[in-house]
Amino acid sequence: MRILFVDAGNYSRSPAAERLTRKLLAEAGLADRIQVFSAGLKDKHAGDPPDPRTIAICTQRGISLDGFVCREITAEEFTTTDLILAMDRENVAQLEGRRPPGAPVTIRLFLGDREVPDPYYGGDDGFVTMFDAIEMGARALVEDLKTQGRAEPVR
Repeated sequence: MRILFVDAGNYSRSPAAERLTRKLLAEAGLADRIQVFSAGLKDKHAGDPPDPRTIAICTQRGISLDGFVCREITAEEFTTTDLILAMDRENVAQLEGRRPPGAPVTIRLFLGDREVPDPYYGGDDGFVTMFDAIEMGARALVEDLKTQGRAEPVR
């Protein structure tokens, strides 16, 4: 199974979601069956490391972003990914607009009916709020995958 986290630039929220979920999947013994990635809808930060404030909060919470490089989603990922988890409703709308005809991927909000707040234009406290929301969502996702036995596509 392949899960892709997406936000606007792959600069703040989606890198944190990818690396935290990857760590939780490893702890749950699911890392060999579920692959996790992240991407952005824009190429603004492509090739850059994540936002320094994201790196700081992840480091404080025991998540390494070493070696992470921001990138833009590719058209191919709509057919090679089982589940795309968007950080906000605008991301969902843009993803649906880019979805190639017939692409079977499931696209939904990462937190179900809530958005992960975008901390980019705020202060450091916004990154704490962001990480807390991502941690809650990642733990719920991994628990669902574990208890539902979902190591196969969730289409």
